[in-house]
Amino acid sequence: MMYVLRRIGFFLLTLWAAVTLNFLLPRMMPGSPTDAAIAKLAQNGPVTDATRKAIEAQLGVPDGNIFEQYLGYLHQVITLDFGVSYTFYPQSVSEMIWQAFPYTVILVGFVTIIAFVLGTLIGVLTAWKRNTWLDALPTLTGSFASTFPYFWTALLLLFFLGYVLHLFPTSGAFGPTATPALTWDFFTDVLYHAALPALTILITSLGGWIIGMRNAMINTLGDDYVTFAEANGLKGRTVAIRYAARNAILPNLTGFGLALGGVVGGSVLVEQVFGYPGIGYLLFNAVIGQDYPLMQALFLMITVSVLIANFLVDIMYGVLDPRTRR
Repeated sequence: MMYVLRRIGFFLLTLWAAVTLNFLLPRMMPGSPTDAAIAKLAQNGPVTDATRKAIEAQLGVPDGNIFEQYLGYLHQVITLDFGVSYTFYPQSVSEMIWQAFPYTVILVGFVTIIAFVLGTLIGVLTAWKRNTWLDALPTLTGSFASTFPYFWTALLLLFFLGYVLHLFPTSGAFGPTATPALTWDFFTDVLYHAALPALTILITSLGGWIIGMRNAMINTLGDDYVTFAEANGLKGRTVAIRYAARNAILPNLTGFGLALGGVVGGSVLVEQVFGYPGIGYLLFNAVIGQDYPLMQALFLMITVSVLIANFLVDIMYGVLDPRTRR
């Protein structure tokens, strides 16, 4: 119980620090959305102070000193009301995030889970069958695929499978004639458009899970308790899964927590290449447009998702390895 309470306290402290940094960092960036809007208006003639104040009021730019802005920001965080987007005015930030969030979860969340489970199982197999073709083939293939950056793999798949062979759509989250609704036709259309981005993430991430699990598993197979289990005549599958893999998976589990937490913002390049309207695509446009409210909400969302994922991993660590609860 004390272990869980300590982890909760650390989680809350880290969350407060992250929220504070999330408030400060956008305000340390040079320029402002108001300056960008005025620069466009200045091309047609001089801009008066009254026009500048009107633009600030229209965009909802915060006023007052930094402490007053911080208190207002904390109230926004608690109420989940982040104001109006500067870039996509007059849409609210919360509305835009909830529109993009499901596509990122479908694209990156499920693929990350699939890659972790598949890579971990293949890693166990390669370690157990080391020095055979079942070890060499997955290891070499995974090492080769993981060397390619996300955007390069995305461009290759986009060119060959999209433009050359016309097997998959090249952009968007659903077809131009589709109507968003909770229907099977719309769901399959979304999966069809997410195929190439999902395949990109799967190809570039699967090798890391295979190699990481394989190396940890090989080290575990040399421990005394594994040798003792084998000497007692236990089946190879039982020794591999219940003894060796249970301890070898701990480093991979840490990486999985970080990867799962980074689902929200870890697909910026992939979504940009495919024009996929997820959180990563939204974040890119927010940074380009210096959209403070949208940036703050997205950064906070990313931070909270990482913290929650790490908290859950800590709890799972306590279950799998009782030594961590001391």
